[in-house]
Amino acid sequence: MTLPSPRLIACSLALLAVSSTAWAQRIVEGDLQQQMSPAEFKAAGLDKLHPIELANLNRWLQGKVEAASAAAIQVAREEGRRAVVEEHRGFFDFGSREPITSVLPGEFRGFAQGRVYVLANGQHWEQTDSANVGGVRRQDPQVSIAPSVSGAWYLQIPGVNTRAKVKRVK
Repeated sequence: MTLPSPRLIACSLALLAVSSTAWAQRIVEGDLQQQMSPAEFKAAGLDKLHPIELANLNRWLQGKVEAASAAAIQVAREEGRRAVVEEHRGFFDFGSREPITSVLPGEFRGFAQGRVYVLANGQHWEQTDSANVGGVRRQDPQVSIAPSVSGAWYLQIPGVNTRAKVKRVK
């Protein structure tokens, strides 16, 4: 068996060194060097890093960006879910069992079956029972609409002892 010539070994080592440097440089390209101007890159001292060190820094930054992006996506999904739940509360048994609180703009003159109550939050609720209260007048009263154990919703106005069974229509 013959050994390779010293010249072939030297050429191979030189090619390996050039290719590994080129590989590291390819990793670096497209990251910090493309995000920063040459002056910013130099001012940050990044031009002093070995290409492999710069590649490691870029990978670390990419990991941080990916983690922050994943967290932001999760927060956005959760906020979006909460917004959908809040927007559709009152339709069937959708969302939280917590009462809906708002203002009933204008003058409240009592309950009456079939009356639609338009709340300041944009929700429309129609009274479905015959609950009636007369002689009551309130200007822009606070209202609370809470679900019962059976799933029915009841509209209550503070200071009025009667509550009305309602269903959300919009």
